[in-house]
Amino acid sequence: MNIRNAEIADAKTINALINQYAERDIMLFRSLSDIYENLQAFCVAEVDGKVVGCCALQIIWSDLAEIKSLAVEEANKDTGVGKMLVEAATEQARQLGLQSIFALTLNPAFFEKMGFKTIEKDSLPMKVWSDCAACSKQQKCDEIAVIKTVLRDA
Repeated sequence: MNIRNAEIADAKTINALINQYAERDIMLFRSLSDIYENLQAFCVAEVDGKVVGCCALQIIWSDLAEIKSLAVEEANKDTGVGKMLVEAATEQARQLGLQSIFALTLNPAFFEKMGFKTIEKDSLPMKVWSDCAACSKQQKCDEIAVIKTVLRDA
């Protein structure tokens, strides 16, 4: 398996991966134009030359970033693809000098296995005023916030 930065040729596959979950109300929908506009934030997982997973790291503030749009092809679930994508995003955050990364998830146990802690969504005010303000689930959000301190190299 290879984890790499996303390329233009990956955009349609990233869009399909994300929207397979969005159609089941498990993830927020992202348009193809949004994928192109934010492509530099994505990394992808490849198996035998085929993209089977994606993840984005969006900087929210000077000390905080969000892991977004973590999606793995159904046939490759439970193979470590998601974990490797989160680890790649965590390393990217570390290299950028960020203090913390967070995610909003329906599966907090997945993130907790990688050292994330559950927190109240209200403790993420910058997030509330960005994506959440425009979300159709805003009044009945079922996602759980998890956060992790990113350790910087000395």
